Amino acid sequence: MWKVLLEVDNIDVYYGDMHILRDVSLEVVKGEIVLVAGSNGSGKTTLLRAVSGLLDLRSGTIRFNDEAIDGLPPHQIAERGISHVPEGRRVFPLMTVKENLELGAYMKQAAKKQKETMNSVFEILPALKERQNQPAGTLSGGEQQMLAIGRGLMSCPRLLLLDEPSSGLAPIIVQRLFKLIAKEICGKGVTILLVEQNIRSALQIANRAYILENGGIVLEGEAQDLLNNQHVKKAYLGI
Repeated sequence: MWKVLLEVDNIDVYYGDMHILRDVSLEVVKGEIVLVAGSNGSGKTTLLRAVSGLLDLRSGTIRFNDEAIDGLPPHQIAERGISHVPEGRRVFPLMTVKENLELGAYMKQAAKKQKETMNSVFEILPALKERQNQPAGTLSGGEQQMLAIGRGLMSCPRLLLLDEPSSGLAPIIVQRLFKLIAKEICGKGVTILLVEQNIRSALQIANRAYILENGGIVLEGEAQDLLNNQHVKKAYLGI
């Protein structure tokens, strides 16, 4: 039986007087990669920020592992097993790669397993191991993105929220990144909610997808079906 890990139910989110998310519902089943796609300003980042507790809901509920988490502070949501890798990498440039990773294991349970988890991250991302004593600011854009993801994994999450991980990366790096997400992260038991504008590549690794437009979900379904959907082809794939 499929286990629903995350359930977003009819949420409305505002920035001041601006109504950003309108009656949005989605679910993420344990072991899936679920894509949320849409153009700039459609509400994708707002959705992830609401799930991780950085934004309050005006209405609706968010449940994780059968527990209501809307209204909890972000650190309590993180303690329950949700890790948020925000857009823009946001590594600490003057700190070493290793120090950046250590920051990801700040919670008590993660701290106990820090050495073991770091070895696992180095196994998945060997370039970080080679550069562990380098300042993070000296890494390439692709390496910094891998570091941001590695830092997110240091909290031993059950659900990883990834916001535009391919942004600003060369196509060959994007291919490696999506392969990593599918095989090395989701393939080893971490469920993923992915926000991404590179819809073609993302749909190729996702199980299911939701399309957000103007703050509301206009399409949802199996990723392969959406790859062949005429609206998606015309609006997002340029076909």
